[in-house]
Amino acid sequence: MQELTYVGPGNVEWREAAAPRISGDGEALVRPIAVATCDLDAVIVRGLAPFPPPFPLGHESVAEVLEIGDTVRSVRPGDRVAVPFQPACGACGFCRRGLTANCTAVPRTSMYGIGAAGGGWGGVLADVVRVPFADAMLVKLPAGVSPAAAASAGDNIADGWRTVAPYLQEQPGAAVLVLGGAGAGSVPLYAAAIALALGAERVDFHDPEPRRLEIARRLGAHPHPVSSWPKRLGSYPITVEACQDPDGLACALRSTEAGGHCTSASIYFGGAVPLPMMEMYMKGVTFHTGRVHSRTVLPAVLRLLEARRVDPDLITTERARWTDAADAILGYTTKLVIERDP
Repeated sequence: MQELTYVGPGNVEWREAAAPRISGDGEALVRPIAVATCDLDAVIVRGLAPFPPPFPLGHESVAEVLEIGDTVRSVRPGDRVAVPFQPACGACGFCRRGLTANCTAVPRTSMYGIGAAGGGWGGVLADVVRVPFADAMLVKLPAGVSPAAAASAGDNIADGWRTVAPYLQEQPGAAVLVLGGAGAGSVPLYAAAIALALGAERVDFHDPEPRRLEIARRLGAHPHPVSSWPKRLGSYPITVEACQDPDGLACALRSTEAGGHCTSASIYFGGAVPLPMMEMYMKGVTFHTGRVHSRTVLPAVLRLLEARRVDPDLITTERARWTDAADAILGYTTKLVIERDP
């Protein structure tokens, strides 16, 4: 089979590889039919992530089930499924608590598309992908939701959902502040779209990139250009930091009102990042960071797409055919969706 491989900064190529096989009764083999770039992919292909090449790329996908193990009951060959980007067993203590990003049945930080750092599971820009826990991982694509629309559901859309949805449930109608700017910048846009879909009275979206600001405006958010992060941007019950800038993180935390929630969706690859701890302490701010628990939130994300309350196509900036993926992944702006020909 072929898989798209990151070879080095600015260099990706299709390579031949042995096709995976089912090695356990609970596994499945799937054929990705729509793959979306993650914001992390923009960092990877530029050589800015600490993941040594070569390795297969891609971890956001909708796929067709090709083959299942003897004990798999939830899917069958021919089903179209959303694939979480993290392998998770569904049965360990963390999985039972919904903390599927911390599954103990797989190596820590397991995920597709980042090579050995993710446990060596391969990438989804490939002809065949092995899913180790089919019943626990795969979610059937709802009728009426296209593979392209749901391609990012298993990671970046889920990541945007977790930054706002639980807190809007606690405080319906709350205003939301979003700080964008990290990588390709789709996660903060998904956060803005989902917040508005779930009834936020206002979403203020700050980002240095004019194209993302225009997307935010079309989504219904209030766009604000920024060249550097101020000390604070007001006071909000819900704040989202997705700018991967320590000054922006401090700004988001200072802009979180007393008792509010601030979620960082950024990955800080470097050392320690300073936080305004005294102000956070005095206001009782709750700060959330970490990888999204993809499989846990995926059904809620798909329900939003099925109900057409969120339209991911508004955030998709480029599309490419499968055969053009190598060139497309080096030149996209915010969200690229790669589709296999029927």
